[in-house]
Amino acid sequence: MRALDLAVEYETVALDSDAIDAARLMAGHRLPALLVLDEHGAPAAILPASQMIRILVPEYVIEDPALAAVVDERHADRLCEALRGRRVRDCLSDTAPSPAIAAPDDTALEVAALMARVRSPLVAVVEEADRGRSPGRLLGVITASHLLERLLAAGS
Repeated sequence: MRALDLAVEYETVALDSDAIDAARLMAGHRLPALLVLDEHGAPAAILPASQMIRILVPEYVIEDPALAAVVDERHADRLCEALRGRRVRDCLSDTAPSPAIAAPDDTALEVAALMARVRSPLVAVVEEADRGRSPGRLLGVITASHLLERLLAAGS
C-alpha cells in the first residue's frame, strides 16, 4: 500500500476561514482535526478539535477545573462566542508543528512512522512541488483511524 492509495478526500479550511465555520465543519463531520491550507492551497497546519475546545473554555476554568462545576448552563451555552470574529489562523497554537506530509509513493509503514513520530491524527499526501516554484498539490489526507483500519485488515 502506498500513501496515494490510502489518501482520501478530506475537509480543509484556509488560514483566513471563519473560526466558527471551521468549528461547525469539525462538529458536523465529527473530525478529529482540520487540515489548514495556505493561500497557495498547500498544507500549512493541522487544527485539532481539542485546540478549538481549548479556545472555548475560559482560561480561569482551565487553570482551576473546579470552577467548571459552578458555571451555570446559561453561561456555558455562550462559550462559542469566543470564536466570533476570529479566523482559523487565530486559533492555531503558537507551538503548532507543521503538518505531516507524505509523498504519494511512501509506504504505509513510512506513513505510520511519520504519524507516530509527529503524533498527528492526519497526514497530508502532497505531490512533489515544481522545483520550488510552486507548492505541491494536495492529493488527499490519511487519517490515523483509516490507516489503522487498513493496517489491521492487511494483518488479518
